[in-house]
Amino acid sequence: MILKIFKKDNLRLGLVLGLIGPLLGLVIIYFIKFPSYSFMDFLTYFMNDNKLITSIGALSLLANVVLFTIYVNTHRDETAKGIFAVTVIYGIVILILKILN
Repeated sequence: MILKIFKKDNLRLGLVLGLIGPLLGLVIIYFIKFPSYSFMDFLTYFMNDNKLITSIGALSLLANVVLFTIYVNTHRDETAKGIFAVTVIYGIVILILKILN
């Protein structure tokens, strides 16, 4: 049932996947690199350190690169458009965070 959802080709699915991908990437990075911190301490540290904003932000966006590549290669272009749009928004937010710090 769940796998059937991933075979759809629509913009809304791409937007949802694009939002979830980097968050999942961020959680994975947290568990691998920062397990001694609480998650809230990790987020505070992430938001206030320019080096971490750039590196962890880029690494978490890799999840969207993988998703985007899969959907483009399987010719589900509407879903890929949604993933791409959210990736651009995440990138802009990361850039703004970096400038404001």
